[in-house]
Parts: sequence; C-alpha cells; structure tokens
Amino acid sequence: MAYAPDWFARYPAIRRRVEVAFWVGVLALQAAFNTLVAWVDLPRVAAWQPVVWEVSSALATGLLIPAIVVFERGVPLRWETLRTALPLHLVASVVFCVLHVAGMVLLRQAAYALVGARYGFGDWPLQLAYEYLKDVRSYALIVAALMSYRFLMLRLTGEAKLLDAPEPAPGGADAAPLPAPRPARFLVRKLRREFLVAASDIEWVQAQGNYVGLHVNGHDYLLRSTFTEFLQQLDPERFVRVHRSHAVNLDHVAEIEPLDSGDARLTMRDGSTVPCSRRHRDAIGQRGRVSPGSAAAAR
Repeated sequence: MAYAPDWFARYPAIRRRVEVAFWVGVLALQAAFNTLVAWVDLPRVAAWQPVVWEVSSALATGLLIPAIVVFERGVPLRWETLRTALPLHLVASVVFCVLHVAGMVLLRQAAYALVGARYGFGDWPLQLAYEYLKDVRSYALIVAALMSYRFLMLRLTGEAKLLDAPEPAPGGADAAPLPAPRPARFLVRKLRREFLVAASDIEWVQAQGNYVGLHVNGHDYLLRSTFTEFLQQLDPERFVRVHRSHAVNLDHVAEIEPLDSGDARLTMRDGSTVPCSRRHRDAIGQRGRVSPGSAAAAR
C-alpha cells in the first residue's frame, strides 16, 4: 500500500488548528496591507481610523468563513452541478456581502464610540453596491481556496470508489431482478497509486458533505456518495448507524462509554472514538456483536 508522507499521518490531529491559523494569517496580512495603503492614500485621516476599518472588515469576514465552508460543502461547484450550484453561490455572495457589511459597521460604530467619535457608513444602497463589488471577489477567492484545499487533501488522503459492478447473469427479460451485490472491496487512489480496501476492514464511516469518509487502519479515504446511499451498500449485520453522520463496523468496536446526556462514546480497536446518539445506542446492544466487557460498559 502507498501511504501519505509521515508528516501527513500526524496532520489530522492538528488539522483544525492549521486551518484556523491559515485564515487568521490571510486576513491579518490583508488588513495590514490595506491599512498601509489607506495611510498613504489618506494622509489627513487619523491613523487609527484605517486600522479600525480594516480590522473590522477582517473580523466580520473571519466570522463568516465557517458558514461559507458549510455551504460550499453542501453545494459544491462541479461541472455536473454547475448550472444549479452557480446561481446558489451568487445568491450566497449577496448574503455574504450584507452580513459582512452589517458586521463591520457594527464593529466600527463600537470602536468609534470608545474614542467619543461617531461612524457614518454613508448612503446605504450606494455603499452596499460598492462593497458588493469587493465582497463578490472575496467570496469567490474563499470558495476557490476551499476547493483547492479539498483537491489537495484528496490527493494526499486518498479517494476511494466502488469497483465496476459485475455483468448481469444471463436470463430473459422476464427473469426476476437479482438484488445488487454488496461490494466486498473498494478501489483507493492515493499519491498516483491504487490499491484495494476490503469492506470488512472499514472501521467506521463519516458523512462529509457529498462524500463519505472511510476510516481504515488509521487512514481516511473519501468516497463520493451520500451517507445514506453508501450505508445501503454495506452489510447491515456488520455496519450500524450510531449517529446522524457516523456508522461503525461492530467488529471493530472495543468499548461503549455512556455519557450523562444519554448519548455514548464508542472507542474503536485502533483507539479512535466515534460519537453515538441515544436514539442509535440501543441498536448496538441488540446486534450482540460487541464483547461482553463492552456491553457491561454500556450498562
């Protein structure tokens, strides 16, 4: 098997911090650069005002980036969905602009009030149109960065796909249709190499937008499918849904830890943990596949 570099194996543990640090760095550099430009272009303006303008804009943008991440994940821009996805993103860019402007104006008004001054945004319709010309570019750059980042992660993490379905058995048109066979293996592409992953080796599955993440032997592979559709292709005696976005292979569950909320935390044999909601918790015990020690922990 071909795996990603050693540094990438440790990346998931710090991934969220790296992503946050990236956007903080980008927005901080943009704010600093725009502040310097304003100081040069507007020498008669008090030095603190451009700082307030740019920092407020950067903060408002930063607060909206998580929402853009969620929206872009649910409405990805791909060739086959471009006709429906592009108009939705245009609408989203308008919403982004309105929220961005409202947020930065509130922050500026608060900052000006602290020094005993008053901030005026000007003619709202005219200024909003002007801001949209800038915000639509910012929105497009953020979406492009997210798409590029996903592409890079797919290349490093690996992307799985179903093997081609077998040819149908010979028979007449009146023959009863046979149920679709469940895939025993998946083809995984990673770093320009391909290998097979057995379905029984999948430890748990997580919904990730239009993909599902397959966790196998400490590695994650993405497969383009909806969560519900993919679960229908797995053995229901082995795989069980434990959360709205997670399913586990019961053969790989090591421990069930009940939580005060009524939910549970599943510890897998590789040490990873998976959330389990209370409405799905009973399904694990009913299957009878978890070890007696684990079942006792659940009680």
